[in-house]
Amino acid sequence: MSTPTSTTGAVIPNLNSVYSGVPTRLANEAVAAKSRLDSQRTVRESSVRKTVSLPPGIGKEQFERAINELKSSLGRENVEINDKPLVDGWYMQHPNTHDAYHIADQEDLTSSAAVYPADTAEVQLIVHWANKHKIPVYPISMGRNIGYGGAGCRVRGSVIIDLGRRMNKILNIDADNASCLVQPGVSYFALYEEIQKRKLPLWIDCPDLGGGSVLGNAIDRGVGYTPYGDHFANHCGMELVLPTGELLRTGMGAMPGKDGADNPTWQSFQAAYGPYIDGIFSQSNYGIVTQMGFWLMPETGHQSYMITFKHEEDFEHIVEAIRPLAQKRILGNIPQLRHVIQELAVTGKPRSTWYKGKGKMPREVIREAASKLPCGDVSWVFYGTQYGDQATINSQLKIIQEAFGKIQGSKFMLPNDLPPDHYIHSRAQVCSGVPVLRELDWLNWVPNAAHLFFSPISPTKGKDAKAIHSVITKLHTKWGFDVLPTICIASREGHYISNIVYNRADEDEKRRATGLMREMINESAKLGYGEYRTHLLFADQVAETYSWNNGALRRFNESIKDALDPNSILAPGRNGIWGQRFRGKGWEILKGDQRDMLKDGVAPKL
Repeated sequence: MSTPTSTTGAVIPNLNSVYSGVPTRLANEAVAAKSRLDSQRTVRESSVRKTVSLPPGIGKEQFERAINELKSSLGRENVEINDKPLVDGWYMQHPNTHDAYHIADQEDLTSSAAVYPADTAEVQLIVHWANKHKIPVYPISMGRNIGYGGAGCRVRGSVIIDLGRRMNKILNIDADNASCLVQPGVSYFALYEEIQKRKLPLWIDCPDLGGGSVLGNAIDRGVGYTPYGDHFANHCGMELVLPTGELLRTGMGAMPGKDGADNPTWQSFQAAYGPYIDGIFSQSNYGIVTQMGFWLMPETGHQSYMITFKHEEDFEHIVEAIRPLAQKRILGNIPQLRHVIQELAVTGKPRSTWYKGKGKMPREVIREAASKLPCGDVSWVFYGTQYGDQATINSQLKIIQEAFGKIQGSKFMLPNDLPPDHYIHSRAQVCSGVPVLRELDWLNWVPNAAHLFFSPISPTKGKDAKAIHSVITKLHTKWGFDVLPTICIASREGHYISNIVYNRADEDEKRRATGLMREMINESAKLGYGEYRTHLLFADQVAETYSWNNGALRRFNESIKDALDPNSILAPGRNGIWGQRFRGKGWEILKGDQRDMLKDGVAPKL
């Protein structure tokens, strides 16, 4: 089979030959997705570098000596200086050199070099080297948390530890235990294809896009859409390198198995004996996870469906209807509630198809465009999936239809009620553990598209959902962006994911997107709604909002950081956690910081 290429001639990586590639079943879709993105590009893919980043406080000659030392240990081919043009690429061909969706200057958040360890021992070697030379290192699994900073490093000039390129093995799949053990470079695509190859009756749980790291998504507390959708809650056991270079295994892995083998219950029981410490290694910079276990879902019957709602004001009533269904576990998965503008976006057509004006797209324009789509002139679209045998599914759907049927104008549809190219078919795959690429299509919304996620948590109560939605809508109007919300609603909380899509080649749009993010963080926090996950450049501001008892949580996190990482070498600033070497020296971007990130940069003037 020939290697697929896009209309611009770019080779699309194939999973059979590249760990980060696309499976053959999605090759044509990847080509089409890349071609659509290319058609919206108005700037060159790469730019001439202004400077080459160096670690803070390290001169060029000192850095070269340190890098040569590392090359001698790892092999010259496994250490790359970041001195080439910066290429933003796209989801399947992302850089490990900078934030591909740069909200600040493209050269901010750039690394000085990237290293590619082959195993845990080499990760330890790199960490010892970093401590010796006081050079910060920034580990990535595959760098595909695009929208939250990607492979960018918060301290410019850090050395990226790219764990994916050479540490991408599925170490074990235990069919009887319905579990697996993977390295950081294993993507959802790779894990799914291996399970299919072995013909095992198991499902993985994947997010909307399947190219990311299974391990990386979990430690950043990402979510999916089957009953196993809380990825970190369904992990079991990890191996990690601490910032001092010491090796640690958590859970039952801390007990050796017979004759030194892995403990046979490592992927069976999470907590083991004593304090349960796994949580401190999620969304932190306390260690580099090199192996991680996960529970897999036994294969089962499933039925996806879509319910539309006519009126904007139905939002509060929809959330109220969801709560009892979710708490009683009648809803089979973590469903999505989307505004109808998302139905336009996932067609893959640019915004200009329907509206060429500036500012937020008027509601009447959205209404007119939606009336020509299968969903019709509606305001909200709910995507859900039920699981089990057919009798169970039928009884659940009856209850669900009755509950939502109380909202006037609601309409229930199954996948076979909708055209083959409708988004529901992609959701049905994701909700049955099949990783796909369809979610890329809304990136065609604007030229040179990039995006930021604003991701607050609210209780599953109509008044709370309405309050956060009102803040987000008001501020999007103020800053001139379309509101593209997806609300993932569980029994007691909802992840409100607001997607700011902007043109990364337009400095005004980048400034406005930054202003919108900062104001949403502040205004939501005033009401008690905080983000569960955020972009690198807003991490300090978000961490600052968790301020109860004079910021006790933040101070506790800093105490752990200083104890585990005395030289502050591991991912300084990640998730708003700074070691004592950097803390309080101008790196933090806090609530009252008035800096213009594009003009002033994101680092202190050292």
